[in-house]
Amino acid sequence: MKLTDIITGAKPSLSFEVFPPKTWETYDQIRDATEEIASLHPSYMSVTYGAGGGTSDYTVSIAENIQKKHGVPTIAHLTCISSSREQVKKQLSKLKDAGITNILALRGDLPKDGSARSTDYSYSSQLIKDIIDFGGFCIGGACYPEGHPDSKTWMDDVKYLKVKVDAGCEFLTTQMFFDNNILYNFLYRIREAGINVPVVAGIMPVTNAVQIKRICAISGNALPQRFIRIADKFGNDPRAMMQAGIAYATAQVIDLLANGINAVHIYSMNKPEVARQIKENLTGII
Repeated sequence: MKLTDIITGAKPSLSFEVFPPKTWETYDQIRDATEEIASLHPSYMSVTYGAGGGTSDYTVSIAENIQKKHGVPTIAHLTCISSSREQVKKQLSKLKDAGITNILALRGDLPKDGSARSTDYSYSSQLIKDIIDFGGFCIGGACYPEGHPDSKTWMDDVKYLKVKVDAGCEFLTTQMFFDNNILYNFLYRIREAGINVPVVAGIMPVTNAVQIKRICAISGNALPQRFIRIADKFGNDPRAMMQAGIAYATAQVIDLLANGINAVHIYSMNKPEVARQIKENLTGII
């Protein structure tokens, strides 16, 4: 099923992101966690792709298992910055053979360790064009309500986002954000620029203090004072922080739905208990 049919339907969609194992030794544990999330019957699930394609086979396997065992549609991530066109073509063939029809096309993080960078790809728009030439996939892309880290201005960010959409990206999923007004302002800017594809709002429930520090260090996300006060109050109590983080994320989702955002994607970090609680909190709403 094409994800665009799901996220533009009359009923609001709630989806979850999971990641594949890095090694075979942890495969069963990760698979079980993803299956537990799939048993919640989300609208769909996304499966990430390790840096440099290191988990490519596991990405396919986990996505295929979710679809075949639980009947939950999946979207597989695919990055290109460390891949050749031949490697991408092989991965597309594997996904097609596994019955995966949705791809989130990403540039991926630039190599920081001096490892090989692709000579075939510099931008996700190039990957999108190759996926279109291969045929048979619904293609999504990423967007950044607070601006891509490599963009000097928000105007540059919107310009390059439009290049991606014009290349054939059919919908967008946002990076996490913690203030819904950031998303609403972002949507106004991109619509004014002629970017009219559906946008899925990405929400991350922050359930421990370590996550908060990592988020600030890596992504530079703005943290509202309300969120900071919650972290300061409950950050040293793991159980309380988990409950508070889930409550904050739930409140974000409810506000999004109330403001006409009908597609929400939860970065659940392979935590079935987090996914389950959020879905239960939204019973009767979604």
